[in-house]
Amino acid sequence: MADQTNSTEPLTPTAIPQPSRFPAKGEPLIHQINWVGLKTLYMKEVRRFFKVQTQTIWAPAITTMLFLVIFTVALGRGGREVLGVNFATFVAPGLIVMGMMQNAFANSSFSFLAGKIQGTIIDFLMPPLSEGELMLAMVAAAVTRALLVGLVLAGAMLLWPGVHLSLAHPWAVAWFGLMGAVFLALLGFLSSIWAEKFDHNAAITNFIIAPLSLLSGTFYVIDNLAPAFQAVSRANPFFYVISGFRFGFLGVSDIGDTNLAVLHGALGLGLLNAIFASAVYLVLRSGWKLKG
Repeated sequence: MADQTNSTEPLTPTAIPQPSRFPAKGEPLIHQINWVGLKTLYMKEVRRFFKVQTQTIWAPAITTMLFLVIFTVALGRGGREVLGVNFATFVAPGLIVMGMMQNAFANSSFSFLAGKIQGTIIDFLMPPLSEGELMLAMVAAAVTRALLVGLVLAGAMLLWPGVHLSLAHPWAVAWFGLMGAVFLALLGFLSSIWAEKFDHNAAITNFIIAPLSLLSGTFYVIDNLAPAFQAVSRANPFFYVISGFRFGFLGVSDIGDTNLAVLHGALGLGLLNAIFASAVYLVLRSGWKLKG
């Protein structure tokens, strides 16, 4: 009887399909808006300026407070009143929003330009962020710094003798403060794209930002000017930001005799920012002075 041997062959385990952790080839991983990347860049910019907050928040607030001291001593003596309030109360809101705008410009114009000069601009351009997301994160960080400077200035001015700030129209304070910060943040971002060295950025600050700020009705009402200079002032967007922001505290403004005139100014600023943001986006998307 022939021996029968049971030959055992190794069994091949049946492969059990495991769910893939990665999308199929060609399937986009990031849909519509990259919220993680947007938040990361925003937090990076906020932490950058907050790490040196003595220089980026407290020092600008102190510098702006010096304007209040100088102009109050020089022009506020003898109980001088402007728009029905004492001079210190009149000038305080304008100084607050002026400090906000200048620091929004400084913040958005620094990082991008520093990256171009130091050769680290690739850190902004290489991550999977669209041009809109990149612009939004940079502008939002600049507005955050502007708001912090504004809060510090408002707190300091409330303690200043003779300054009496109360919210007559909170919507105007929020809207004009936000629109002013966004406008200067966009201008700073565009400046950082155009500039090739820090001297170019300083030129924008010295020859555009500073004159427009000081000639915007911060320390006076434009009704005291000649008609030609009133027309020039009304062509200055800074005038609407400062006068509208002041309207939020005092309830009166030199934009116009009615609240409707202030509302028209608010809508005009919103439209201007929308147009300006579209222009900056197109410049960024074109890669002008960034690629090639």
